[in-house]
Amino acid sequence: MPSVESAVRAPEGRPEETDAERRRRRALFLRELAEAHELRERIQPRRTRTARLRQMMRMRTFRY
Repeated sequence: MPSVESAVRAPEGRPEETDAERRRRRALFLRELAEAHELRERIQPRRTRTARLRQMMRMRTFRY
């Protein structure tokens, strides 16, 4: 019977992922996320401006 740890790390019989592969996929995801945010700012500038102002107020409120 396989251990629970191996079932969590390598589901569906896939080989265990290395740290380098995981970091590469994460970096790609974060780049695409940043690109999506930039695209949204270009398409809906007013909405993103108000969201940015809201975020700034939130950060000011919880400053310590």
